[in-house]
Amino acid sequence: MVGATPGFLRSLDEAKLLDPQRSGGGHRRYSRHELRLAARVRELLDHGTALDAACRIVVLEDQLDEARRTIAGQRDG
Repeated sequence: MVGATPGFLRSLDEAKLLDPQRSGGGHRRYSRHELRLAARVRELLDHGTALDAACRIVVLEDQLDEARRTIAGQRDG
């Protein structure tokens, strides 16, 4: 779905960027949000960013998006 190998997704689990749910058989289940984060990390890595830096950038971008949604919700409500 994001063009990433299972090993790449596992590396993001180990980096604590993703926290997938597990199926009854133990298979990792990623949310759409987690897959979008993984795709963004892959994009940053493809442009030469180190994995730890790419994960930090993605976390900060996600936090900024959430803050913007919160502020917009407060204005509307």
